[in-house]
Amino acid sequence: MLQVLLLNDGLVLSGGEELLDRPGRKWIDILQPTEEVMKRLGERYGLHRLAIEDCLHLDQRPKLEEYPNHQFIVLQGFSANPQNVCELTLHEHHFFLGPDWLISVHELPFPGMEAVHQRARAEPEASLGRGVDVLLYLLADALVDGNFPILDRFNDELEDLESSIFENAQPEHLQRIFALKRALVMVRRVLSPQRDVLGLLSRRGIPNVSERTAPYFRDVYDHLVRLYEQIDSGRDLLGNVMDGYLSMMANRTNDITKQLTIFSTIFLPLSFITGFFGQNFDFLSRHTFFWLMMVSVVALPVGLMFWFKRKRWI
Repeated sequence: MLQVLLLNDGLVLSGGEELLDRPGRKWIDILQPTEEVMKRLGERYGLHRLAIEDCLHLDQRPKLEEYPNHQFIVLQGFSANPQNVCELTLHEHHFFLGPDWLISVHELPFPGMEAVHQRARAEPEASLGRGVDVLLYLLADALVDGNFPILDRFNDELEDLESSIFENAQPEHLQRIFALKRALVMVRRVLSPQRDVLGLLSRRGIPNVSERTAPYFRDVYDHLVRLYEQIDSGRDLLGNVMDGYLSMMANRTNDITKQLTIFSTIFLPLSFITGFFGQNFDFLSRHTFFWLMMVSVVALPVGLMFWFKRKRWI
């Protein structure tokens, strides 16, 4: 699907390919690109064939590449399942930045992009009117800021998980810890190289990026640094949760071992007494020895229990 936003005479026109030939600043948004559409746009705007090929094959690394008449930028972001933060969806966005046009290519709809659409229609002079590089900034900012709620949910769940483990550690907690760890590693792997891309866009002298827009990209770069710090703190918290789980399971194992040892200590002398007095000898079968055996069977466990309590073993 191809959608064009055109700023013409101070008004934003929205439509399809019929707006491509009109003069004015354009934002061309392509959802689920096809080879035919990308080929037509490549011929019209002189897009490099290597960049077009990258748009048709997902799983590209975040990058910034300069071509004779445009820049090709790859940025990525995430959205999470409302019920399970570990179920992440990767949103890969490709951008072609020209002198007065911006082409955005993506496979999946992204809520932040629709918000930029609405802002461009409501405030044309504040978005398209200031240059297509401002639109690129708004889209990059939406992709990056969409990760903050996800990481906040990560930290909240880790804190809740830590409290649950210290109350009553269960094997399911370990599975959840590893699921959170895998998701956090994936977020870190994606967001880490984007700092280099935003760092390049924030420098002065990049073609098609004006000097007054560069500081805005620096702000997005700062957001990425904050995200990276939040990821590192999440990894530390994840390590603490793992250590807490292992400690609780070790304490539980030690407690079980202690209880079994106490039971063994109590029943070991009882086994000796019953075995000794159960021998088939005449003098052991007398009435006095029977009552001695009964008193020993009762008194010895009681004495051991008092001794264990005095030593604070139970």
